[in-house]
Amino acid sequence: MNQIKLTPIYILLFLLNSCTNDFSYSGYETRNVQIARDAYGVPHIFGKTDADVAYGLAWAHAEDDFETTQLTLLAGKAMLGRYLGEQGAAVDFFVHLLETRDIASNKYLSDFSPDFQKLVDAYLSGINDFALTHPERVLLKEAFPVTHTDIISAYILSLAQMSGADGAVQKIVAGTIDKGEVTDPAAGSNAIAIHPSRTDSGEAFLAINSHQPLTGPVAWYEAHLHSEAGWNILGGLFPGGLTVFHGVNEHLGWAHTVNNPDKLDVFQLKMHPEKKNRYEVDGEWLELQEKRVWLKVKMWDLVTIPVPKKVWKSVFGPTLVTNQGVFSIRTGSLEVITAPEQWYRMNKAKNYSEFKAAMDMMALPGFNTVYADKYDTIYYVSNALLPVRNPEFDFSKTLLGDSRSKLWEEYYPFDALPQQVNPSSGYLFNTNHSAFKASAEADNLDFDTFPTGMGYYLTDNNRSLRFREVMQDTGLLSYEKFKSIKFDKQLPENLAYEINVDALFSLEPALYPDIAEELEILNTWNKQSTTRSRGAALFAFAYYAIRDKTKEENLDPKRVLNKEEAAETIKAAKDYFAHHFPGKEVHLGDFQKLVRGGKALPLFGIPDVIAAMRSEPYQGGVRKGEQGESYIILVKFGEGLPEIETVNVYGASNQTDSPHYSDQMELFVNQQLKPMTLEKEEVLKNAVRVYNPGN
Repeated sequence: MNQIKLTPIYILLFLLNSCTNDFSYSGYETRNVQIARDAYGVPHIFGKTDADVAYGLAWAHAEDDFETTQLTLLAGKAMLGRYLGEQGAAVDFFVHLLETRDIASNKYLSDFSPDFQKLVDAYLSGINDFALTHPERVLLKEAFPVTHTDIISAYILSLAQMSGADGAVQKIVAGTIDKGEVTDPAAGSNAIAIHPSRTDSGEAFLAINSHQPLTGPVAWYEAHLHSEAGWNILGGLFPGGLTVFHGVNEHLGWAHTVNNPDKLDVFQLKMHPEKKNRYEVDGEWLELQEKRVWLKVKMWDLVTIPVPKKVWKSVFGPTLVTNQGVFSIRTGSLEVITAPEQWYRMNKAKNYSEFKAAMDMMALPGFNTVYADKYDTIYYVSNALLPVRNPEFDFSKTLLGDSRSKLWEEYYPFDALPQQVNPSSGYLFNTNHSAFKASAEADNLDFDTFPTGMGYYLTDNNRSLRFREVMQDTGLLSYEKFKSIKFDKQLPENLAYEINVDALFSLEPALYPDIAEELEILNTWNKQSTTRSRGAALFAFAYYAIRDKTKEENLDPKRVLNKEEAAETIKAAKDYFAHHFPGKEVHLGDFQKLVRGGKALPLFGIPDVIAAMRSEPYQGGVRKGEQGESYIILVKFGEGLPEIETVNVYGASNQTDSPHYSDQMELFVNQQLKPMTLEKEEVLKNAVRVYNPGN
């Protein structure tokens, strides 16, 4: 890796600043920025102002995972191909197609408030200062300094992806476009809020439990942010994040889960039969805007080659020209870009009214939000930036882009979205299932009273079904029972996978003597995915084999598995286990591990149990956990500050030489939590290390 060479002036600045407590190449005064590391290495960042805290967050996160933070910012800069080669160039093309950099540059000053811009400036100062003082950790020296355009572009890119833009582009290019998406049951999340009237201690309970990838640009990072200006929150964010995305402050907390109402539209343009780049709209032939962009792609780890590509734009939005036709995509996440500021306002909300006012900014393009506070309020909204569409057309599928009457300019107001506050049942939850099944049946919203054009749905999943099996509609709930629900590893009585896999449990052992033992194990399996379960190991192998076959052979993702395929799959499991684990009874913990550095621990969980886990092939026949249970926060709201327990899947640092690279793994696999606090004095009293950035 090439190192940045410090110029004489920077060397002089380093020597001068090393003697003070306000070190900063950028000129940012850091004497009021303090980072305290606890016993698990989690950063607690203190500052006089919110901007001080943003600077400290950038510095602390860079210490722990500068590589991934840089990858996020390289994506926002459309420079990922210079570092990752072809894989990165595909992201760079996406940035050019969506024009995220132009949008960020043009809208930044007008759309973001001055106080939030101060936050961005401070964060960027922290990132740029860290790069200058740690040149050996810089991935691409020409990427620095990072600017506000880069970081806001990265936000826009990420939120557009979460709105379905990347999936739509991939399907357009592959020639398989329609708007329906196959969901990954392990890619979901859980959020649970219990009202004080339903708990035996009279406290509100909140479970914040997003099922993210365990590593990479959307893996959770834990941080505590505390300023003298009223910012005091603990929670999770992604690399490059300016604030906590979901977590708990002194007054309240919230959890996000991904939702899938109709956030994006795809239009196929009616092209002129002879004239290139001409498309018809309302009887008029318009010309596609065409632009040549240059993707700089690293090849063979030796040279960077400029590759020309073209991107197009129509009145309907960013446009792709393919052999199957010409398609445009349109989503609100490319128009409303103030999501990072909305998260900041949510971070600082002191009560339900302030939190609701922050949500009313309508800048987050999606996400269910489940909320609880210390003032006896629980709340749920299936938030989304949803267009008010022309009811004459079916926007659930690809539309012919031939008329401006199919364009939309307005969005449903926040109060029009599905939401509930303090239902009589005393609980609200979401597991990525229907917004109309968020509580007890008597309290649920009426699906028929909401416009069909919003694209909401009525479906359940295994986690929502299982939650209702274990959550009673009456009676008091203890905190220990609440924790047992959150950590539940069992499938519901009736399965709700997209592929109907019931045939795995309907085969008679007497009719299949070569797999009779395996069938007996499955037929008597209690559907719990503990590490000591043989049934869970067999089912996990079968589930992944069926999933992979469905994708590879482009089969109907909602098909019903027949008995023949079920028997073949179980036979394949038997052969696989005999080959890789000869002479052993294979349990889930033998087959599936949590792997980090030199550790490989037996790992619980299968897709779509409440404590979900998805794994991918690793080595020696073992699968490695990749996505599911990751960063978990459990909260009790009573008198005083909330009581908080958390665990992150690996640890606070992605640096392999850090003691916190893997020190939470044992807690995680044993479903144990560590106590955390928002109290500054307690943090400082117990901190292992307290320092200023650069010292």
